[in-house]
Amino acid sequence: MSLTAAALYYQLGSLIAQTPELTDPADRQADAWIERACELVELAGGLADKIQLRVATENLDGRPRAHNVQTIRAIVQRALVKAERNVPAPMQGAFIVANNAFDAFAAVRRVLASAEAEVLLVDPNADGNTLTDVAVLAPDRVAVRLLADRARRKQTLASASRRWRQQFGEARPLFVHLADPDVVRDTLILVDGARAWASSQPFGEITRFNGTTLVRMPGEATRALVADYAAKWDAAEPFGLG
Repeated sequence: MSLTAAALYYQLGSLIAQTPELTDPADRQADAWIERACELVELAGGLADKIQLRVATENLDGRPRAHNVQTIRAIVQRALVKAERNVPAPMQGAFIVANNAFDAFAAVRRVLASAEAEVLLVDPNADGNTLTDVAVLAPDRVAVRLLADRARRKQTLASASRRWRQQFGEARPLFVHLADPDVVRDTLILVDGARAWASSQPFGEITRFNGTTLVRMPGEATRALVADYAAKWDAAEPFGLG
């Protein structure tokens, strides 16, 4: 198998963003993911990583499964870092990998900090934590819009929205819309209508997962997402904050 440097980089990043629960030996998705990881590391990894990956995968069903899973994840992430060095500068930084809650918050902050006018958070499962943990990371005076699924959003979103208005008022504008069921399927950050990032985890739950990946969407995909979610925002029902 042969891949261009760009294809290898994007396939590794996409693989990391779609990491299943590797600690469950009964998960068939895990087997397919590991097989693909071995193929890509064979192309991108150094000799030591290839040998270490082979040992970890061959002993995955042994007693130290969690340790071997951690080793596999680390090797794939190192392969991504190596692959990134071989792509043009404009392509670099398309994947931000966070291995714990602190790194996840730092990653989201990095994306939101680039906003100058507004951010649109798209999260069908939005809850209070979406506001208190994620939206609050947006800079002052930047308008925050949140689009959620009416049926899947959590009840804590209402109380968190009220507290936001009481605490920040007009200094940090917040607008929440609820879409019809199953209209909103992605978890996204749209920045100033010009940049789009996809999250591998719901925003309100990033503290519960060991791995969160933010993926910067390419230009054509960004334009399509911005247009699509602008229409979905307009069609959704405003959620009262009073």
